[in-house]
Amino acid sequence: ITLYATFAGVALGFVSPNVGLGSTQLKAIDALETMEGATMPMGVWDPLGLTDLGTEKTLAWFRAAEIKHSRVAMFAFVGWLVGEAGITFPGDIATGVPFSSLGKGLDAWANVPDAGKLQILAFLGMIEISTETQKPHYLCGGKLGYIPVGNLGSLWLPWGTSKASEADLSTLRSKELNNGRLAMIAIMSVFAASSVPGSVPLLNL
Repeated sequence: ITLYATFAGVALGFVSPNVGLGSTQLKAIDALETMEGATMPMGVWDPLGLTDLGTEKTLAWFRAAEIKHSRVAMFAFVGWLVGEAGITFPGDIATGVPFSSLGKGLDAWANVPDAGKLQILAFLGMIEISTETQKPHYLCGGKLGYIPVGNLGSLWLPWGTSKASEADLSTLRSKELNNGRLAMIAIMSVFAASSVPGSVPLLNL
């Protein structure tokens, strides 16, 4: 499911209008053509025909999945680079288990104690619940990518943007989507290179 949503998000960033579609599908296509993230030179592109699968709500769900996977991928790829550079947190991740002992790449996650993995997954679950329980829901006109944190606003609001104009915020959101798409491709590439020897031919040049 995760990989499907990831590929769906990447594909939905960019659809040639189809003919003979129902009114709800046409509305979805119209919505896609005005969504942020349709970037030149490709503009709107939907090679998998995902827009044909449903309505505007379906499209909003795909976009929400793209945003979530983009953010996770950006964190993951930066974290991967930091780990490969040998940079670690000081101290221990658990009693008698220093951060420096975790290793690099996929080994680092494998060496995290089970209690630590559960804490990480629980934190991610809290973020997911926060986004899915906001009112109004993003499928019903709510903010896509908004992570409410009590009276503090959004957990995901870059510094210095609170007074930015809507046009500037739209540009920043498009940049986030594009960087996230690249990060999804990048992190999948390093996963492949680490798991399957020779899966990334350019590394062998």
